[in-house]
Amino acid sequence: MRKLSPLLLFACLFFSAHHPALAQDAKLVEAAKKEGGKVVFYTTMEVFTLDAVKAAFEKKTGIQVDYWRAGLTDVLARALSEYRAGKPVMDVIGIPGDYMQIMADERALAKYDSPSFKGFAKDAVDPLLGARYRNILFGAIYNKNEIKGSPPKTLEDIVKPEFRGKLTMPHPVNHLTTTQWLASLDKIMPKARAEKFISDLAAAKPVFVDNTVPAAERVSSAESAIAISFPRFVLTYNKQGANLDYVRDYNMLGDGHYINLGAKAPRPNAAKAFIDFFLDDESMKIQAEIGEFVNRRGIYPPLQDADKIKFVQMRHFTKEELETKKKEFQKIFLQ
Repeated sequence: MRKLSPLLLFACLFFSAHHPALAQDAKLVEAAKKEGGKVVFYTTMEVFTLDAVKAAFEKKTGIQVDYWRAGLTDVLARALSEYRAGKPVMDVIGIPGDYMQIMADERALAKYDSPSFKGFAKDAVDPLLGARYRNILFGAIYNKNEIKGSPPKTLEDIVKPEFRGKLTMPHPVNHLTTTQWLASLDKIMPKARAEKFISDLAAAKPVFVDNTVPAAERVSSAESAIAISFPRFVLTYNKQGANLDYVRDYNMLGDGHYINLGAKAPRPNAAKAFIDFFLDDESMKIQAEIGEFVNRRGIYPPLQDADKIKFVQMRHFTKEELETKKKEFQKIFLQ
């Protein structure tokens, strides 16, 4: 029998030791094609990000991705309804952690330790929910053309007198994430300062909009100088010719998002292959280039100083607690 050269032997040993996912990928893809060659993904992700990941996965594997994208409560309700009825359509789900926890509590998730987990820090992998693949960060963005003098350097700067009348924010009562964000501010600043900031923000008489997208659009079009929104929109609108930047408050509140295998997934092999790809370098880089703050080590969106931002999870509130907070902010902002 012909002996392997030392170099070839080393290469074989190296790839078998360091790239076990390669063999796994091939087996899963083969098994997935026998299941029908498609995966069904329910998520709240934005369509432009979904389409980019879908195209890359389909090109690499030949497995079709059918996704259904909707709001948080709709995605959760549909996934749980299917599971309880014993007629699941969904294979994979991607939603924020508090909603994913509800899925876990209902035993509607199947545990799957993806080999792609190794690319994440230990604190970004939950033993029950898996990898926290992205952080949706909530902060302040501004139009550099509309700021005269020094731009705001911290979150508290946006309520300075010179910026009054120039602010936009999602509705503090009707927009769930904004309510949650306001109620969590004492996680990134002392409670007294958080209360003063909220009071000063209300006194600044910001324009209220439905959610983060129209807030960012107003800043992009120079209708407002500053908005409370997602910092990643700086990339989105600068690609369209705007001149935006984000306020460099490096402790940013946000929500962690997870991706998981459904407990009764009709196509479990396709689901596992999709999760492996979704969490690996190629997909994470695609998402980061679009502006997502992904958690895979060493991958950042092309925003200046993105690597300095520390994610701080917003508080999770019960329905009753949220109602109390809404009443509180109703008095502060709307009376």
